[in-house]
Amino acid sequence: MIYFNLNPLLNRRAEPLHIVCPHCHVTNRLPDERLADRPNCGKCKHPLFNALPVELAATHFDRMIQATDIPVVVDFWAPWCRPCHAMAPHFAAAAAALEPRVRFVKVNSDEAPGIAERFDIRSVPTLVLLMNGFETTRQPGASSREALIQWITRHIGPQ
Repeated sequence: MIYFNLNPLLNRRAEPLHIVCPHCHVTNRLPDERLADRPNCGKCKHPLFNALPVELAATHFDRMIQATDIPVVVDFWAPWCRPCHAMAPHFAAAAAALEPRVRFVKVNSDEAPGIAERFDIRSVPTLVLLMNGFETTRQPGASSREALIQWITRHIGPQ
């Protein structure tokens, strides 16, 4: 009888990850182990991750959340909202800490009211965590960098 050690196979994802480029919105196929290599888009050659949240318009929202295999944290915000502006640097710092294992996205709820309505956003800022295009949890109100990282890792596990 022949025995195989399956542990290395079980720890690796068999299929490549799908990562949507924040610049040209093309889906890239990327082996999981290449995430930490600062990969570039195969089409536009821009970095797939730059440690900053992606400002996302309504036209590209569905593509980003449905075609990306990593968790996506969406910050629904508005330009007139002072807590939104206060939290923005903390959200960017959390992106710098957790990318490329998590995609951080900002959606202006005034410019994308249909998306805000679809997610039943009643107040801003509101954070929504999506996995495989589906909402897993949400958190209303502004948070610090540490609180954001703790909230995200509690729901997706340590990265």
